[in-house]
Amino acid sequence: MSALLPTPLALDADAEAVLGWALESFRRVVIVASFQAESSVLIDMAARIRPGVEVLTLDTGRLPQETHDMIDRVRARYGVQVQVVAPDPDEVREMVTANGTNLFHSSPELRRLCCSVRKSRPLARALRGYDAWVTGLRRSQMATRAATTVVATDDEHGGIAKVAPLAAWSSDQVWAYIHEHEVPYHALYERGYTSIGCAPCTRATEPGEDERAGRWWWEQGEVKECGIHWRKP
Repeated sequence: MSALLPTPLALDADAEAVLGWALESFRRVVIVASFQAESSVLIDMAARIRPGVEVLTLDTGRLPQETHDMIDRVRARYGVQVQVVAPDPDEVREMVTANGTNLFHSSPELRRLCCSVRKSRPLARALRGYDAWVTGLRRSQMATRAATTVVATDDEHGGIAKVAPLAAWSSDQVWAYIHEHEVPYHALYERGYTSIGCAPCTRATEPGEDERAGRWWWEQGEVKECGIHWRKP
């Protein structure tokens, strides 16, 4: 696989070229979408390159209704089938029985456990059999993502390729693309949200706050990551 990986510096300037390369270079490629703005851009780009691209999303069981509505809008607009992946019900039952339904408020460790059970583990299972996955990570989202490479070998998921076509993009570039191409976007952005996850763990942000300040806002001094793209050392 490594022989296929182009140099990130050659690809930073053209996200569509990166995505096109990924779709052509790997047998099974999937866009993993949270249905935030970056997902909207990637799905629109992919639909222009290859109609019927595979899209996967994680239904944690705690998503806001607006996210489910957004999934339906994308299905209707692009004619894509969205693979909806749920957590293992036995793992959820065990976790909630031991720690309560809202365990994420109890401690950062239990919050990370909830993210693991509802997001990281289901994703790991879902990516088996794929050769590459595409993510909407951007370097400017937060410090833990500043070193994001456009293409990398993902050792967390069996050594498949992890492709981040928008790694070098700013938030302004994302929204410029959405408006230029009239791309559907998540309704919660109109209510002041700048990052959208599970309903009880996400709030709107205030002017001047960090883009991800609305995620797990009650935690002090903790990294605003769920564990899919960053693991606590």
